[in-house]
Amino acid sequence: MTSLDLLALMPIIILTSVILILMMVIAFARNLALTCLTSCLGLALTLASILWVASNMEPRSVTPLITVDAYALLFSALIVAGSFFIILISYSYHATRGDKQDEFMLLLLLSALGGMVLAHAVHFASFILGLELVGISLYAMISYPGRGLLPLEAALKYLILSGVSSAIILFGIALLFAVTGSLSFAGMSSTSPEGAHSPLFILFGMAMVLAGIAFKLSLVPFHMWTPDVYEGAPAPTTAFLATVSKGGIFAVLFRFFLSFDGFQYETILIGLFWVSLLSILLGNLLAVMQNRIKRVLAYSSIAHLGYLLVAFVAASTAAGKSLAIEASLFFLIAYFVTTIGAFGVISIMSGNPNEDGRDNDDLSDYEGLFWRRPLLATFFTGMLLSLAGIPLTMGFVGKFYIFAAGVESELWALLIAVVVGSGIGLFYYLRIIFTMTKRTDDETEIVIPTAGGWALGLLSAVLLVLGVYPTPVVDWVLLVAEAVG
Repeated sequence: MTSLDLLALMPIIILTSVILILMMVIAFARNLALTCLTSCLGLALTLASILWVASNMEPRSVTPLITVDAYALLFSALIVAGSFFIILISYSYHATRGDKQDEFMLLLLLSALGGMVLAHAVHFASFILGLELVGISLYAMISYPGRGLLPLEAALKYLILSGVSSAIILFGIALLFAVTGSLSFAGMSSTSPEGAHSPLFILFGMAMVLAGIAFKLSLVPFHMWTPDVYEGAPAPTTAFLATVSKGGIFAVLFRFFLSFDGFQYETILIGLFWVSLLSILLGNLLAVMQNRIKRVLAYSSIAHLGYLLVAFVAASTAAGKSLAIEASLFFLIAYFVTTIGAFGVISIMSGNPNEDGRDNDDLSDYEGLFWRRPLLATFFTGMLLSLAGIPLTMGFVGKFYIFAAGVESELWALLIAVVVGSGIGLFYYLRIIFTMTKRTDDETEIVIPTAGGWALGLLSAVLLVLGVYPTPVVDWVLLVAEAVG
């Protein structure tokens, strides 16, 4: 390994070093504020190193397992920035639940490191390494801090079902290896399958890998765990689970399909078409029936991953590949900003925990929020309108991108589903907003912490500015799309 290889891996090395330092800080200091500060400084340094590598180094392959290019660096920046905001939001949340909550930050950084490994992965070995690093950390984060039975139940469900999905992925990888003789994404595509049953084995292998990934992304019909886990997990953990972990997994999925040329298999594309369609429609329809906001956002995330899959399917056509990559990247950035912001509001509202350990995510908890905390309600309204795809928000630009990619590839049925799903989604988002405008006699004090308040304010500003003037991000994703497409 050369010095240039080490420089290319500098973001991963820095984040790993920060994790080791954080272990020592927790062991000796045991101070939540210091732990949070160390984590934020480490993530800021990691983000700065990502930007330096992106601007000063050419794409390069570092060992057969990892490649450093614009695509990997964009997802790494997104993962690190998302983790940074989640830590800011989670500080006051955990500070109210006791003094010894430091390990949450450590677990979050470990999971973020796994997401970065996934973003750089070009080999199934690094894919599994990153996937399990994300998953193992999440098991503990979901049950953290173990207050009440609901988080423990959610963690147990995720542990069992995630273990099953990982086993399915491994079996699918074994089938692909048996046919191609390679575990690298590019190596599989360059190997000529031999034998009459080879195409069938490839289809079965890809189907099993995709089924396991669909579970991680909570796509229909592998979504049943999502509402229970989202409801039971602490709000900051749910924000991480809904964004950072899914972003890393989607990054490696898209790279695998582009490298392996998985779009050539029509059977796989038909399956992805139906998964996307059902995720959009069922996710939005089931969200209408929920009275707890975390469950609403759980089903909403299922629908949004369905929207993202529209761009994924659109990449199967030569004419629409570049636009589809652009659309998926921009939509994912918008999804990160809005989802972290929405769960950030829930985290602040849950500053005073209930006796049973539940977060304050019932619709009734938000009655009169516009009159009690107008600024917090305004932030939440902005996030919900962005999720609904209302103009002048980043979410609108993301959905417009998705629609454009679908039109370019003539995916008319999916486009109809996007329109119908967006209409249904607008209904339950407006229901939450209407609830916040109701008059109520509840005078419970809602304290907006400094760190969480500034994080929400900055996310709201990004949401609005990039909704009105998205050109900087559009130019960025265009460069990445040209590099990988």
